[in-house]
Amino acid sequence: MTHRPNAEISWFSALCDDDYQFLGVEDPALKASWPHCRDIAMAAEANGFDNILLPSGYALGMDSIAFAGGIAPLLEKMRLLVAVRCGEMWVPQLARQLATLDRMLNGRLTINIISSDMPGQSMESGPRYQRTLETMQALRALLNGVALSMAGEFVQLDIDPPRMAPHNGQCPPFYFGGLSPQARDTAAQAADVFLMWPDTEDAVQTILDDMRTRASGYDRELKFGYRAHVIVRETEAQARAAADQLVSKLDAATGEEIRNRSLDSQSIGVRRQAELRDTASALGDGDFVEPNLWTGVGRARSGCGAAIVGDPDQVLAKINRYRDMGIEAFILSGYPHKDECDLFARYVLPQINHAPLALDD
Repeated sequence: MTHRPNAEISWFSALCDDDYQFLGVEDPALKASWPHCRDIAMAAEANGFDNILLPSGYALGMDSIAFAGGIAPLLEKMRLLVAVRCGEMWVPQLARQLATLDRMLNGRLTINIISSDMPGQSMESGPRYQRTLETMQALRALLNGVALSMAGEFVQLDIDPPRMAPHNGQCPPFYFGGLSPQARDTAAQAADVFLMWPDTEDAVQTILDDMRTRASGYDRELKFGYRAHVIVRETEAQARAAADQLVSKLDAATGEEIRNRSLDSQSIGVRRQAELRDTASALGDGDFVEPNLWTGVGRARSGCGAAIVGDPDQVLAKINRYRDMGIEAFILSGYPHKDECDLFARYVLPQINHAPLALDD
């Protein structure tokens, strides 16, 4: 039996109005709300997940930091991966908020750095990623308790760190992703965990190789994470039927409207997800771009646009192939999120040696 190091297995709480029984068909009971998103998070904790992503979207749903403040006292073991969009908040105040959250969680905060446009504004990728890099560097200094003197293009600060420090006095891990050269270089310089969206296994390996080289150029090493949807059932036929049912009421115009809601709908990463759908369509295997990787979910979702689909053994084998490439963190989701959380926890999670991601091993 192959020995693999622990993987961090995370779930997703649908703060951005992204929960459906049928993609594209809005269900008031599944819209983002405190009770609904709380119940997803509590189900993930009860099922033994290590972490849960709280996404950020201005026009959609709930605020990630406000929600984190509400759910933190209810959690006993699970981490929170809180998404923050660079540029939305004055960096010292953001540092204080994140340090407060980490205290509330007894050191279980992780941070998902988002670099897409701010609401109502558009910025070329070069300056946008410069803003992201400066924000990450400034946040890390302040959360490490270091006085900050920065005269950047976007961050100009000469300030002491806030008195409220993280639980252990150190900056929580930054999870960050992006496919453009600027995004990759930003991650190589300032991220702890480089996140990827679904892609073919060969393409994933190519990205990993590139990011290891880039990080080495800055005398750094990265951990790697993979964000995907999942549909697992007792048999492959049942899983494929569930995938077909999920998109059975979706029309093309509604799917396009949903995809265009996101502030990152024109990014290189999003375009790559569209390329995967086109490739899968040409293959003619029901939107599967390779065995057990189904692109149909991307018809009605910007960003992460594919799902691992199959029986428990197939889903586990797919995840283990990614682990063998060096991926140590997985952020999974499914529709409806609470139901699929229970199914993955029943069929697959007990077969994975998993634990919160450690950065110092």
